[in-house]
Amino acid sequence: MSTTLSTTEAGKYRPARGASKLYMWSVFALTFGLMLSDYLTRNVISAVFPLLKAEWSLTDAQLGALVSVVALVVGVASIPIALLADRWGRVKSITVMAALWCFATIGCGLTQNHAQLLVTRGLVGLGEAGYGAAGGAILANVFPPERRSMVLGAFLAASLFGSVLGVAVGGALSVQFGWRTAFIAVGAASLLLVVLYPLVVRDYETVPLTQEESDLDGARAASAGLRGILRELFRFRTVVLAYCGSGLQMFILGALMAWLPSFFARGYGLPPDKAGLQAAGVVAVLGVGMIIGGALADRMGRKDPRNKLRMPALYALITFVLLTAAFALPPGPTQLGFLYAGVFLAGGHSGASSAAVMDVVHPGLIATAAATVVLFNNLLGLAPGPWAVGQLSDAFGLQTALMIAPLVSLAAAACFVLAARAYPRDCLHYAALRARMQPGLSPLVH
Repeated sequence: MSTTLSTTEAGKYRPARGASKLYMWSVFALTFGLMLSDYLTRNVISAVFPLLKAEWSLTDAQLGALVSVVALVVGVASIPIALLADRWGRVKSITVMAALWCFATIGCGLTQNHAQLLVTRGLVGLGEAGYGAAGGAILANVFPPERRSMVLGAFLAASLFGSVLGVAVGGALSVQFGWRTAFIAVGAASLLLVVLYPLVVRDYETVPLTQEESDLDGARAASAGLRGILRELFRFRTVVLAYCGSGLQMFILGALMAWLPSFFARGYGLPPDKAGLQAAGVVAVLGVGMIIGGALADRMGRKDPRNKLRMPALYALITFVLLTAAFALPPGPTQLGFLYAGVFLAGGHSGASSAAVMDVVHPGLIATAAATVVLFNNLLGLAPGPWAVGQLSDAFGLQTALMIAPLVSLAAAACFVLAARAYPRDCLHYAALRARMQPGLSPLVH
């Protein structure tokens, strides 16, 4: 039986009953903490690359695969797991997902070879695949609309803090106690949050789907059937090109986050703990650049709507120039200056490209579109990036591989330029429907 999304129902805000300030901020603290754990357990692997390479005689391609497999599983599984969570319940699903990634991370420390570690890393990705959507939905239900931007922005920032901690803590623990202890410690520490979460957090009733067609200004509601959803998610040039541009630019982020600790260890002769701290500093700059890049795109977009996507194109072009120059230079202060400048702009596209997608798609499919951005980010960027740079490193050396990788930014820039041309026209399709709706749950990208 064909059904359609009820946009009026999807757009309605349902505050949590009896939500005191203490309860709201307790939910935030636990949800934020699990997001921190999500990215901490995901990124500790990069800090222990030198130790794994020495102990198991791994190639750089094999090391890169240990990062790529998580992104691959997250990309493939994010949409079906998010749909499952919405039917079974967010709190139950979050508890199971978090327990899985914690125990899988502990399992990483017990593995005896590359194949075993690859499988357990895949289980880490399976646990983490749907958490961003489910955790964000919980927060959006607990907090009123006037606080959601601040709360959800802080929730997303936890992913960057977790990435920094994963590299820094992983490096420090691996030097002091060995790489196995690094995995076991970060996995075990998160289990306390897994126990507390279902004891504190209350779930909300799932927003239902109805059979009615939207009659708001004659706009057609998107079919909830798979064929109809796919048609809506890919019907506009802006959306398809933004998916591709965002995913391609994420190739650079995935490669840098995976290989910078090894780059600093090899190029600057730093031990794993100091190399991890140096790489953590670069990731922190990346996080700041994502926030500022999105704000600047919004500001320029008020002058001309096309600038919302022209700015990501500009970021990608400048990233190509700065990072290519950085890795063409010998190690030293000048190289670091170009590297930090390039990384600052490398993630500036993320907020603007996601916002442009959500500006265009049917209002009843915003969350699904956000999950599709996650899919492209992982399948085009975060999954192949570490592996491809590992392959190039085996053939030409790590610094040369990192110098070649920014070429992908040129393709990303071309996608954003083409998307900018179609953006004003595509925004008009559901403009009337969007104007009549109340704001719904804020979408998130994991």
